[in-house]
Amino acid sequence: MNKVFKKVAVLMGGPSAERDVSLRSGAAVAKGLREAGYDVTEVDVHGPDFGLPTGVEAVFIALHGEFGEDGQVQAILEKKRIPYTGSGPEASRISFDKVLSKKLFDKNGIPTPEYEILRKGEKPSLSLPVVVKPACQGSSIGVHRVASANAWDAALKDSFKYGTELIVERYIQGRELTVGVVGNEALSVIEIVAPDEWYDYDAKYTKGACTYLVPANLESGTYAQCQQIALKTFRALGCRGLGRVDFRLSADGRLYVLELNNIPGFTETSLLPKAAGHAGIGFSALCDRIIRMARTDGA
Repeated sequence: MNKVFKKVAVLMGGPSAERDVSLRSGAAVAKGLREAGYDVTEVDVHGPDFGLPTGVEAVFIALHGEFGEDGQVQAILEKKRIPYTGSGPEASRISFDKVLSKKLFDKNGIPTPEYEILRKGEKPSLSLPVVVKPACQGSSIGVHRVASANAWDAALKDSFKYGTELIVERYIQGRELTVGVVGNEALSVIEIVAPDEWYDYDAKYTKGACTYLVPANLESGTYAQCQQIALKTFRALGCRGLGRVDFRLSADGRLYVLELNNIPGFTETSLLPKAAGHAGIGFSALCDRIIRMARTDGA
């Protein structure tokens, strides 16, 4: 199959708290694209003044967190009129901001845990246990499960390091699921079995801490519903190209959307590549498929 682009750049690193994860994702993507036959340049991004090599025809964005997932880098590439992977500036901004995402979930009938928005000096009203998370952050940075009143102060102090607004949501006791989306296709449902049912930063990035079941062992109706809700969420937020929707499945069989990651982890052991592998799509083929969908809003 002829390539839409030949000379591509992979943007990696970035200025966010997820820089190290992004560097690993970017290195894996660059390797995958080279294996798929592309001329690849790796660009370590430190801020908005990054440069691109002459002749680059498209960009694979492997930047996680602030600047990468919040629409800023997408807006810069729009101005340069260079096709890029993933969602456009507005969909990226909405997906990254959990407050905006939650409002769209409500508007579109997407099931999500009961929540409230908290600013400094305000007191939460939801009964425990709850999850406290910064409105704009990824990789579970600043996220805390609060089960007792004496844990509140430390959780709030840490979460407020990452912004002026927090989401406080009802903790859903149950199973952790995730569904990757590539193009218009929902991939296999993955179950994440984490220590103490808590998939935090340490669980995500400590080798061997979690077990990943691909595909998740679910009733067929629940499995299909999970994929359907993932696609509905992806479309409601206006996303394109790729994403990953995270869920909790309660003991009574209800699915709750936690968030959509519009630039999910992309090492060869990350969740979206795991799901693609189960569907028979190898890592380099997945990278190839995604770069082929690179575009700008005007394209």
